[in-house]
Amino acid sequence: MKLTQSAVERLKALICEHPEDSIVRVQVKDLDEQRLSFSITLEDRVQSDDEVQIVDDLTMAIPSVSAVRMNGITMDYQEPGGFKFHHGDQQNDPRLNVISLN
Repeated sequence: MKLTQSAVERLKALICEHPEDSIVRVQVKDLDEQRLSFSITLEDRVQSDDEVQIVDDLTMAIPSVSAVRMNGITMDYQEPGGFKFHHGDQQNDPRLNVISLN
């Protein structure tokens, strides 16, 4: 998974608003055979099955079952619209200013 600089900045702002929950957890789940659901939550601790990486002072935790599926995904943040997850060629878009978690 990769993060854009705008996603990093927004996550840091959210953590400043909720300093007791400083871990960013990102998960992916199947909604049905054609749709996925990505979730971002702030939590107070890392779970035992999480893959953890520190990116620009952010602690990112991805459950191991989601980590494999996040390969090739870029998380971005834009106003308006909020967080978006891109897959494939869009992650090479120079406007995204990508930071790799790997």
